[in-house]
Amino acid sequence: MEQKNGGFKEDTSSEHSEPSTGYNEKNTLQLVSEPADPEEGLSNEILIDSREKKSSSKQLPWYYSPVYLLFWVGLFFAVSYPLFYYLPTGVKIEEESDLPHTFVAQRAESILIKLDAMGPKIAGDYVTEVLMVDFLLNEISKVREAMRDDLYEMEVDVQHSSGAFLHWQMINMYQGIQNVVVKLSSKSSNSSSYLLVNSHYDSKPSSVGTGDAELMVVTMLETLRLMATSEETFLHPIVFLFNGAEEQPFHGSHSFISNHRWSANCKALVNLDSAGAGGREILFQGGPNHPWLMKQYKKSAKHPFATTMAEEIFQADLIPSDTDFRIFRDFGPVPGLDMAGCYNGFVYHTKFDRIKVISRDSLQNTGDNVLSLVRSISNAEEMYDTEAHSEGHSVFFDYLGLFFVYYTESTGTALNISFSLGAILVICLSLWRMAKVTDRRVGTYARAFGLQFLLSLLGFLLALGFPLLMSVFYDAGDRTMTYFSNSWLVIGLFICPSVIGLVLPPTLYLSLRPHEKIPHTYHLQIVGHAYCVLMAVLCILLTAVGIRTAYLFMMCVFFYLGALVINLATRLHDKGYLWAVVLCLCQIPPYLYFTYLFNALLVITIPMTSRKGMDANPDFLISIVCALGSILAMAFLAPLLNIFKRPKSMVGGLALVMFVFCMISVSEVGFPYRAETNVMRLHFLEVHRKFYEYDGSLSLEDSGYYFDLQDRRLEAPLLDKINLTGFTRLDEQCKTQMKCGMPCFNHRWCLAVKDARWLPRDVPVDLPGSPVLQLVNKTVSGTQSDPKVRLDFIVSSGPPRMSFFVQPLKGVKMLNWSFLKGMLDNPSVYKPPYHVFFGYGSDNSPVEIFFEMTKEDGNFEVPLVEFGISGHYMSHLSKRDATTQKFIEDLPDFAHPMEWPSSYERYIF
Repeated sequence: MEQKNGGFKEDTSSEHSEPSTGYNEKNTLQLVSEPADPEEGLSNEILIDSREKKSSSKQLPWYYSPVYLLFWVGLFFAVSYPLFYYLPTGVKIEEESDLPHTFVAQRAESILIKLDAMGPKIAGDYVTEVLMVDFLLNEISKVREAMRDDLYEMEVDVQHSSGAFLHWQMINMYQGIQNVVVKLSSKSSNSSSYLLVNSHYDSKPSSVGTGDAELMVVTMLETLRLMATSEETFLHPIVFLFNGAEEQPFHGSHSFISNHRWSANCKALVNLDSAGAGGREILFQGGPNHPWLMKQYKKSAKHPFATTMAEEIFQADLIPSDTDFRIFRDFGPVPGLDMAGCYNGFVYHTKFDRIKVISRDSLQNTGDNVLSLVRSISNAEEMYDTEAHSEGHSVFFDYLGLFFVYYTESTGTALNISFSLGAILVICLSLWRMAKVTDRRVGTYARAFGLQFLLSLLGFLLALGFPLLMSVFYDAGDRTMTYFSNSWLVIGLFICPSVIGLVLPPTLYLSLRPHEKIPHTYHLQIVGHAYCVLMAVLCILLTAVGIRTAYLFMMCVFFYLGALVINLATRLHDKGYLWAVVLCLCQIPPYLYFTYLFNALLVITIPMTSRKGMDANPDFLISIVCALGSILAMAFLAPLLNIFKRPKSMVGGLALVMFVFCMISVSEVGFPYRAETNVMRLHFLEVHRKFYEYDGSLSLEDSGYYFDLQDRRLEAPLLDKINLTGFTRLDEQCKTQMKCGMPCFNHRWCLAVKDARWLPRDVPVDLPGSPVLQLVNKTVSGTQSDPKVRLDFIVSSGPPRMSFFVQPLKGVKMLNWSFLKGMLDNPSVYKPPYHVFFGYGSDNSPVEIFFEMTKEDGNFEVPLVEFGISGHYMSHLSKRDATTQKFIEDLPDFAHPMEWPSSYERYIF
């Protein structure tokens, strides 16, 4: 069109006819001045309306919209999914000559098979304290025989030590814990900075521990062999710590870092653990404050798999697990990298954690990474003075396992803010461009953007809220964890509702909006602009509060900004819907990353729902993961459904998919558990209790099963399977008894004891033994104004794991005791009843205990303190009585018991 005499004249030549929906500079409505003639103005509006209708008519046929969505689904299964599960081919021994200095998975596998055949390895057992130590020493001697004596020297030490530390809400105390420690040094090196490589060989009751963490132990042995036989020496000595008591918990790592002669020289750590069996290992903690370690990982890791998001989730205690990394960090402090297997967490800490679920390729993946990383860090110049390179936290992630990205937190802050503000600026330019091209006022587009921003905020909240609402509904109907065995159900239960939430507000607005003068193609671009600004705002806010996971939102903003710049530069911005092609192409890299990352998070977190505890709704966590993944992956792609006709029908189609999945989930398909592969974790103790009063009389003696239920379904799946007559909560006992009268095993058990269940049994539990408590002496001392009393005890004949519970009675104050005094010195943090967990390895000497107390009236001939002792006979070698064996046999095949006999005696002195 051309301007003539202050009005409008339409150029109808074919050269300037509108090639597509929208407007461009050669073919647009150019308003120069307000028409003086009302009829002329009316004709102008009619012309604009006709152009708008023409624009809308250019939407693609509706039947392409399912193809559009299926393209993105197919892209996930074609690229993200296989790359997540990719593993390198395991190297065989006969291939070693062609692949020198390469990790040989078959050799590591042959050792792992032997360890698997040894059965469970509980700290304090003969298998663990004798056979396992001898086995490791024998394997290490083989390495010594093959070692290049002209280049290296090796020292081997079997450490025995005792100690204690505050952990969670208890004192963690150990005695005679064993570690097998190897130091490998280059003869040409004079470095006093050591690299520590740690993993553990003990296991949980009923579990052989092949994945957790003997896979890492054999990886360390093969790495030790390759380092000791290599022609290429290294700068810094390497300490290989084969840790004998991680599951106690953390006795072995604390024993080393607190007591071993080499610990003070350890300046960096590679910690290896597992929360599954097989698959890839994830780097989920680093540093802290040592980004040079990330540089080493980037330089050396052949198969990177890592994310800052996992680190922040783990450190927020959202994951029901912990590793030795905490001990080295807090008690060293030794900075390091924490790596753990995360695939198939369904078998973690069960009897199904065996060699048959661990592939040789998995060993190759872990071995390649660990060997390269150990080589790299042991030659790092930063090791000479690690504190000089303490430069803050890192932001880190891998991209589809293809390469690794890291940068410092300060760099991340600069990137996040720069790209966020840059995106907002370019969006303002885009809005100005729209106004210029259509010859409208900028305020018109500003108002449209403001409305779309509010709608995008609503869409974001709905995309979060719909999946959360589903989790609430399923919890209210006692249908949680329906996806536990069939994880594909999350597509309909949580992902579809999230996508609906994203697309619903803009779709309803664009379909039902009143008469407007902004072209549909521009309106749809504004929807994307609004989501981009929302992402930018969230990125800035998360950055401001120190959340490094903000890099995810920065990634969204960066690729949208890239597409917008290309569209503006090429003027596709103003040529119908062609801008959407560029946007989709630019969204492929972040889409692949987000689907890869959040699939990984689901693989990790879904198995954890079976051990998340009774209080938390596990569907809440899974719905959050699905919602965030859907928002990040689809925020700019889902609204493009409005390019097609009948977008509301597509929203209805997604709702139909959600309905079908809901129907499937409430059928037998949605029953969470399956025998062997997806078991219900059933933790219980066979308890025999005795309560002694102050005068020595026995006020209670009974037996029963003490259940620490692990997931939200509680006992419901068992109700029609076994006899649970008398099954009850402990509410009443909790009102009158210390720790509800239960021998809670560790802090997690004690934290949940108020929600525990008790099933009485008529036949007394036949215990393998019982700790013997002897009051050796009672001594009154002090002055009249400062009276004191001391009680001295000896505890003997106890099992390798015991718990002591101490409750000073009314008017009595505990002044000192034989345990760590730090608990008494922090009354605001540690409150009675106090819990002391005790474990021993090779030394079962009696435990000497004393309490020193005071009382205002100085009368010590009355009850002063409750003292409870529980003995935990966790070993599979400890005999279970016939009644217990029958109870276990009657359990359904989908229930996996982790159980042991336990004594509990409560005394009053």
